[in-house]
Amino acid sequence: MVDFFKKQTANAKDDILSGLTVALALVPEAVAFAFVAGIPPLVGLYGAFMVGLITSIFGGRPGMISGATGALAVVMVSLVKEGNELASGAGLQYLFATLLLMGLIQMLFGILRLGKFVRLIPHPVMLGFVNGLAIVIFLAQLEMFQVDGQWLPMNNLLPMLGLVGLTMALMHFLPKLHKAIPGGLAAILVISGIVIFGGIDTETVLSFVQAKGGTGIKGSLPDFAIPAVPMTLETLKFILPYAFILAAIGLIESLMTLTLVDEITETKGRSNKESFAQGLANIVNGFFGGMGGCAMIGQSMINVNSGGRGRLSGIVAALALLAFILFLSPAIEQIPIAALVGVMFIVVIKTFAWSSLRMMTKIPKSDAFGVVLVTVITSFFDLAVAVIAGIIVSALVFSWENAIRIRARKRFKEDGTKVYEIFGPLFFGSITAFNTKFDIKNDPDKIEIDFIESRVSDHSGVEAIQSLILKYQKEGKQVRLSHLSPDCKAILTKANPKFHNVILNDVNDPKYYVMMDQSNFI
Repeated sequence: MVDFFKKQTANAKDDILSGLTVALALVPEAVAFAFVAGIPPLVGLYGAFMVGLITSIFGGRPGMISGATGALAVVMVSLVKEGNELASGAGLQYLFATLLLMGLIQMLFGILRLGKFVRLIPHPVMLGFVNGLAIVIFLAQLEMFQVDGQWLPMNNLLPMLGLVGLTMALMHFLPKLHKAIPGGLAAILVISGIVIFGGIDTETVLSFVQAKGGTGIKGSLPDFAIPAVPMTLETLKFILPYAFILAAIGLIESLMTLTLVDEITETKGRSNKESFAQGLANIVNGFFGGMGGCAMIGQSMINVNSGGRGRLSGIVAALALLAFILFLSPAIEQIPIAALVGVMFIVVIKTFAWSSLRMMTKIPKSDAFGVVLVTVITSFFDLAVAVIAGIIVSALVFSWENAIRIRARKRFKEDGTKVYEIFGPLFFGSITAFNTKFDIKNDPDKIEIDFIESRVSDHSGVEAIQSLILKYQKEGKQVRLSHLSPDCKAILTKANPKFHNVILNDVNDPKYYVMMDQSNFI
């Protein structure tokens, strides 16, 4: 019992300290993404607070951090711009209305238990996703060294680079000396002390916000308000496409980050519960004036690497962020950007799957291509497009490899019947190869096609069998089918009752279901 309470106390300490580290890193991220979306910085901070708090309490992956993200911000910027064109200054209200619909879509996704489909994402796609996001995080940090697209003057750039390097060194070596405080939090505090008491002139959180057009991060509690947009069909037509895009991007990034945290912590999260919580959080953002969000791989890695494993870490991060806004803005605004950039650079190093570089020559070329493809698209285009493209490529490769595996071994029975023993799956991709196995004109009068070593996977395969039978019968030849599943038999006989005389029944007939074409259900 004593050991149990010691363990709980240690876990709570790690969660609290890692949560504080995450909260400090959330400030510039939320502000930067708000400016990307073309909205006030406080809207980004409110969004990070509300999404982080709700998903930490109700989500399905303890230890995972959610907040305002760049993947959503790049879509929101178009939404806000078009909203302002529809009604002057109404872009922000259209964003809030879209978040309500986005949240409903995500909650429905969780209620219908569709989160399980994240298991269909191939490992090469996962590697590409991780590598791509690491590159995106790295490139985002480079913007901290620039002003209006130009690199900082050398007298400002060199001190900042030195502070970034010192932050990274502290994060690497401090945990080896003492693990009482997470390396990230300790490094931020040390660098902040050096800058403040040493009088070093460098970029801080306050100067960063002011450079972006803001005044600071101080604010009050968010207020409840119904989005001030016309409740018309035209409004629905405008926000619906954006809501689906935002919901899809948010779910993909969240569920893939969930899978990554599962692998690191060797535990299992609940994807459907996480989807529901993400939706609930975005609905709350729509009513309370936040920019919405989803899981953040960078902050999640900071949390996990700092020892945060439970829900408490995410709750502390969200409440600390709110405290920064309400009470501690003067202190937080003095934190050097260099310290936060150094923390994120360590995240990049730990997030990138370096092992994928070593295995490129050892894995199939199709898998290597998938890793590179998803990495490139994630880095320079869009996360959702990258994952979908990776899944499509993997599916096509899988289909092709299975399509060319179908084989037919031929033999004759004593009565002269020619037997075709089919090996490999029969589905839409292997139909062409399947048809080339038969010599209809030169075959004897009696044919038997044995499917004991094959599996008819979809309705296209059943149609191919039906077409083959008709071709043999047109030549006046007798065909028998053996070792079909009950499902295949039922489909064939329903299409043509005469096929009852073609199908042979045996106690060894396999039992499996056939996937029907969706057109049959429309």
